[in-house]
Amino acid sequence: MKRSVLTRYRVMAYVTAVMLMILCVCMVFKYGFDTGESLTFAVSQLHGVLFIIYLIFAFDLGSKAKWPIGKLLWVLVSGTIPTAAFFVERKVVREVEPLITDGSAQAVKV
Repeated sequence: MKRSVLTRYRVMAYVTAVMLMILCVCMVFKYGFDTGESLTFAVSQLHGVLFIIYLIFAFDLGSKAKWPIGKLLWVLVSGTIPTAAFFVERKVVREVEPLITDGSAQAVKV
């Protein structure tokens, strides 16, 4: 597996987690203080698009790492639980790092 597969998953995990936390704050302001409805709408739409990208990258990583379906589903769902993606991302990186092959480390036979 290439390092880029893990890197793009990591980036999207962090971006999605941060956007979900921002969305939670916006929801508190929208429903708790009756303000910021247009901002909440914009943030929710952006988070939705980013979450779809996160799902694609997480599924790609899981299929290349040959995860069982339960683990793959947990990683996919972690993007919907505030702050869970931060913890799941760290665990995923520790497990996937040994599977990464560096293209430059392979000797070319002539």
